[in-house]
Amino acid sequence: MDLLVDYLTAIDDKLSQRHIDLDPGGYFIIYLDRNARLIYAKHFTNVINDRGLAVDPETGMVIPATEKVERTHTTVFSARTAKELCVKIFEQTQPSPVTTLDHAAYLGREFARAQVALVTGQEYIQD
Repeated sequence: MDLLVDYLTAIDDKLSQRHIDLDPGGYFIIYLDRNARLIYAKHFTNVINDRGLAVDPETGMVIPATEKVERTHTTVFSARTAKELCVKIFEQTQPSPVTTLDHAAYLGREFARAQVALVTGQEYIQD
């Protein structure tokens, strides 16, 4: 069983390193509130420049992926489960802040991981 888990983890780790095109609709920061038993997703807008990098629409500055940046979110979504969060973002919010299918798939995976972490007490770190 451990070999299977290691094998599957290696596949996911490799896929996490691939290039992805950014969603022009923006990005989300996902986190947990364990006391409230909620999953949160803060949505931030961005503009994609001609090099494919996300830039702050207000300043025009590139948003670094590895540094903390102080930005104001546009919306905060919260829910008790991954499915409830998906319904709020993809079905009840019009127009949806998610404009690409790969971004929607990524968010679904991340919300499911966040829910597992919330239920089990494991640490959640967004991929």
